[in-house]
Amino acid sequence: MESSTEAPLAGPSSGRAGCAREPRRLVYTWGWEKGESGPNSVPPGSSTIEIELVPEGDGTRLRFAHRDLPDAEASASHAHGWDHYLGRLVVAARGGDPGADPWVGGEM
Repeated sequence: MESSTEAPLAGPSSGRAGCAREPRRLVYTWGWEKGESGPNSVPPGSSTIEIELVPEGDGTRLRFAHRDLPDAEASASHAHGWDHYLGRLVVAARGGDPGADPWVGGEM
């Protein structure tokens, strides 16, 4: 299964599902489509994202990995993005409201 999405500040991305084991595991390839400024250093299908949900006590632990990024710069950039969005997920998972996304609003 292929999918694509539009990130408000970064442009379109796409990937292909590699493994889905409901309800606990999802593995898919991912990357950015060619943008107005040309090819991206992480083209579609060049990196792999793995998400696993593991029961833990009364809750669930999310294990996350983003592999196969081409260099330290891409790794740091994506880590910054994942830290931002996974932090918002933690707030929502605890029943809170993470509020408006400052990246979408252009505040970051």
